[in-house]
Amino acid sequence: MSVLEVTKEENVYIVTMNDPMTGNGLTPEVIQEHFAILDEIEASSENVAVVLSSGDPKSWCTGINLEKVSRDQLPSFKSLMDRLILRWALVNAPTIGCLTGHTFAGGAIMASGLDFRIMREDRGWFCFPEVDIQIPFSAAMHLVLESISNPQSMNQLLYTGRRIGGAEAVKMGVVDQAYPAETLQEKTLEFAKFMAQKDRTTYFTIKKNIKRDIAECLANYS
Repeated sequence: MSVLEVTKEENVYIVTMNDPMTGNGLTPEVIQEHFAILDEIEASSENVAVVLSSGDPKSWCTGINLEKVSRDQLPSFKSLMDRLILRWALVNAPTIGCLTGHTFAGGAIMASGLDFRIMREDRGWFCFPEVDIQIPFSAAMHLVLESISNPQSMNQLLYTGRRIGGAEAVKMGVVDQAYPAETLQEKTLEFAKFMAQKDRTTYFTIKKNIKRDIAECLANYS
């Protein structure tokens, strides 16, 4: 059964993760769903923006579903995970994360690679717990994490595994805006519609230049 839903409002693709029982946890099957949706979006040619959201008010994405992916499977799974975060980081259109709730681990890395992040202000944590769950970041993950251009903030979060809420995440430069739950989706969509007016070819050229190290890394996975 599919756990991702794609809708389109005007020129905005809205990709919604709908697996609240796992906190939208990532498995090989879920990642393949992401790839199929990314293929569809990237094959279009009109000016668009993409919102990656969650239907769960508690969680946006809590990373690897460790109930389905064993510790023994992690080395091979992390390669698949690398491809996922690299592809989301390099979508050929503006991308906005609508962080409805907890954004942890692999979910936080995936969010970091998006062009913009808009977080729920009143509830939900943004956190990189890898230092505590003993799952080091891959080299590709570090490249994506550098998309957040506040090294002091990122070092603090990566080294400590500390959780931060929406308001603090804005102050630390980790997310761009934070809104209460009742206006989060509306504000995100409003911004996405504005970004969807940008010329797609020009935008993607700028993105590839800004993220040239990520583009080179992704090319190695082709």
